[in-house]
Amino acid sequence: MSRRWSPHRLRPTLALALVAVLAAAGCSGAGGGSSDGGDGKSITVLMVGNPQMEDLAKVTAENFTKETGIEVRFTILPENELRDKVTQDVATQGGQYDVATIGAYEAPIWSKNGWLHELSSYADADTGYDKADLLPPMVTSLSGEDGKLYAAPFYGESSFLMYNKELFAAKGLTMPERPTWQQVAQFAAQLDDEKAGVSGICLRGLPGWGELFAPLTTVVNTFGGTWFEKDWTPKVNAPEFVAATKFYVDLVREHGTPGAPQAGFTECLNTFGQGKAAMWYDATSAAGTLEDASASTVAGKVGYAYAPVDKTKSSGWLWAWALAMPKTTKHADAAWKFISWATGKEYERLVGSSLGWSRVPAGKRQSTYAIPEYQQSAAAFADLTLKSIQEADPKNPGVQPRPALGVQFVGIPEFADLGTKVSQEVSAAIAGSTTVEKALADGQKLAEEVAKENR
Repeated sequence: MSRRWSPHRLRPTLALALVAVLAAAGCSGAGGGSSDGGDGKSITVLMVGNPQMEDLAKVTAENFTKETGIEVRFTILPENELRDKVTQDVATQGGQYDVATIGAYEAPIWSKNGWLHELSSYADADTGYDKADLLPPMVTSLSGEDGKLYAAPFYGESSFLMYNKELFAAKGLTMPERPTWQQVAQFAAQLDDEKAGVSGICLRGLPGWGELFAPLTTVVNTFGGTWFEKDWTPKVNAPEFVAATKFYVDLVREHGTPGAPQAGFTECLNTFGQGKAAMWYDATSAAGTLEDASASTVAGKVGYAYAPVDKTKSSGWLWAWALAMPKTTKHADAAWKFISWATGKEYERLVGSSLGWSRVPAGKRQSTYAIPEYQQSAAAFADLTLKSIQEADPKNPGVQPRPALGVQFVGIPEFADLGTKVSQEVSAAIAGSTTVEKALADGQKLAEEVAKENR
């Protein structure tokens, strides 16, 4: 057992709660056709508890509701809980929510299942929305087989390496623009300082296909591994997949943060933002919070580098947290008004002017990167974020052809269950209660069952 492990869970400082926003008057809808069975005066919105989403909840009442009269009731949940809740409601046609946060994994699959309203007709009819301004990778990842948009991107992201420039300078270390994972491991060993309470690196260890396996699958890709070959041959226990996972697990056990098996995006954001880790490999969207002095002690001290690589030229993931409209909503026009406002250009300016330009939910619109105030505030990471998004290739993220789209996931319905089950075993390996070899041998058996369904 590594000297670092303790059973406690890192305490999130982000508020994850039910937020009710009250308003008075109603509205009439406009867009690509109405299915409002109710009066459209109130909508329910389910969101993931990331900082940008919490900002949205903060400003809705005084802006959107004040302008439209539409009351918005938010439910905000941690990522894993959000995935369970939204899947349960949308898949069973529960009809509890008018708008729900989904991602690039769900949108194509759920649109094919007929669970979502298409949004293209609404966006095309909304003259102020400027659909053409949305970044093409985001539109592609959130569209169905029919080419229509089924979720509007709230923010887009790739992944990159964040590092504490002061800690690097103190050791006389220089981060390359495009580091290798071997270099990252060497830096982690040199910067690990238990006495000072600083870990060499923070990496996700929390089970979940979208938690632990988001970063880990990118490591697998660049080490030459894959979940499945083009013909659906499962490769979970192949040498490359094993080598990548062992590298990741060993790095976390030797130089990671306390409580790593329970650390997801939120926990690593808090740990790195408090100066308790020298490096963090994760979503580019984290940078805005890290550069906000009111939420981070390392604002102005963070350096950014491309996602670390081994055998590939790049390895950053591609993701969008997006707002979708379940087919069951009875307030489609009101729901689109909210989606249009929350994912539009003016919302970004509202956030920038009222909360701070580094907190703008970026990565979805080309015009964002032409805003002078945003360019100045996000100078340290904006260009790298955009280039990382543009470099991500969901068709060919590794060294071999793939049977389905996805960088950090496999774009099939079965992957959510497969990835989560294997992540539980890998997380247990991080905790020291099993081995990587056993975890992936068990994972291979599960992957073989998935392969049978898709061949």
